[in-house]
Amino acid sequence: MSGALAAADPTLSDFNQQIWWLVLLKVGIVFVFLLLTTIFMIWFERRVIGRMQNRPGPNRAGPFGLLQPIADALKLPLKEDVTPTGVDKLIFFVAPILACAPAFVAFAIIPWGPEVSIFHHQTPLQVTDLPVAVLLVLAMSSVGVYGIVLAGWASRGPYSILGALRSTAQVISYEIAMALSFVAVFLDAGSLSTSQIVAAQQHYWYFWVLFPSFLIYLVTMVGETNRIPFDLPEGEGEIVAGHMTEYSSMKFAMFFLAEYINMTTVSALATTLFLGGWRAPWPISTIWPGANSGWWPVLWFLIKVFFLLFCYVWLRGTLPRTRYDQLMALGWKILIPFSIVWLLLVATVRALREDNHSPVVYAVAGIVLVLFIALVTFWDNGYTKWLERMEPDKPGAADEDEDEWDYDDQGELVRVAKPAPPEPRYPVPPLDLPHYHGLELGDTALTGSTYADDDGVTKEVTGA
Repeated sequence: MSGALAAADPTLSDFNQQIWWLVLLKVGIVFVFLLLTTIFMIWFERRVIGRMQNRPGPNRAGPFGLLQPIADALKLPLKEDVTPTGVDKLIFFVAPILACAPAFVAFAIIPWGPEVSIFHHQTPLQVTDLPVAVLLVLAMSSVGVYGIVLAGWASRGPYSILGALRSTAQVISYEIAMALSFVAVFLDAGSLSTSQIVAAQQHYWYFWVLFPSFLIYLVTMVGETNRIPFDLPEGEGEIVAGHMTEYSSMKFAMFFLAEYINMTTVSALATTLFLGGWRAPWPISTIWPGANSGWWPVLWFLIKVFFLLFCYVWLRGTLPRTRYDQLMALGWKILIPFSIVWLLLVATVRALREDNHSPVVYAVAGIVLVLFIALVTFWDNGYTKWLERMEPDKPGAADEDEDEWDYDDQGELVRVAKPAPPEPRYPVPPLDLPHYHGLELGDTALTGSTYADDDGVTKEVTGA
């Protein structure tokens, strides 16, 4: 491969003139890159979380534990492949493939460099591009959810079905906000093509001018990939492993592979849409004119992608898992309303730039302002009510509550007595243990002694 390179940005027409073996070569490079990234991220995640928790992490297999992911990759195919009785075998086998394959396809539209020379042929460092390329990522993420849903349904187990239902609701909730965060980028770039979006960020990255969209996308990409703190579909403390409960061996490994490839894909998409794609960061691009030509852009692209992948690991080592009602409330009550209002604001500002005399633009701007004020008021009222619910009972709070009234048997309106609050029903230890009677379990002098409980029954202290 030659290093003599063109600095021109690729266009859609460049992808119609590619040689077939160059396409196959780039497909193979992307396939190997995603597999190697998955292997590296498994080791990297365990090592980083180990450092965060003040422990070494994997350090036995190879130097610094680098061979641990390879040992795991060899172990999984050799484990027994168990198929429970009563499952729908065809769908049970197809579901892991349906979850894994779209993860590979979605990366095809990600540009990881400009036009370069490969074996004396000019070609863009991207498998393909489409006029609606970004929508392909949304489509593939939706198809990948079918694999999770079908896995839960085919397993015919309660935990698997619950995990599949959770995943369906979560993807619907967060995919809407994710798509709305894309629209602001489309409006500014004037295209849905990923190569054109990268070209539009030549002078400034959308991370700066569309920061709310970038922030929304960061939250939704964690929810789309079912990672902590949004990994409710496979919450081991509640539903064992969700849709993967009945899977083992290579079928389980394919779900595992799909999760890490999806993490890489959404991180690469965030880099493409908001972080300038393969373009060098600001200080480097100003002092080095050749930073955005040749093979150097691949380095800048990888640095940005792996920084976002590190943020995934950081979240896992920092945040606890949320409750399911909090997950749904964040998607429907905060992200989606805010995305709609922000999108209207971006569209209004763009219209004001192009037409300064139309009364329609000013009318829409006024409506957007009213919606923004209403949204802030709604959030403030909701937060105030939440604080009131979280505060402990105040003296006299019962008197401030509204009285309940009803009609008695004679038809007269009377005040209804409020029932006493129910007693909390928490699991408690037995009330006849020795330490409730002033005895210590660990005291050898008391071992073998006896005591009388509240019913007068004599019991022996065994020290166990």
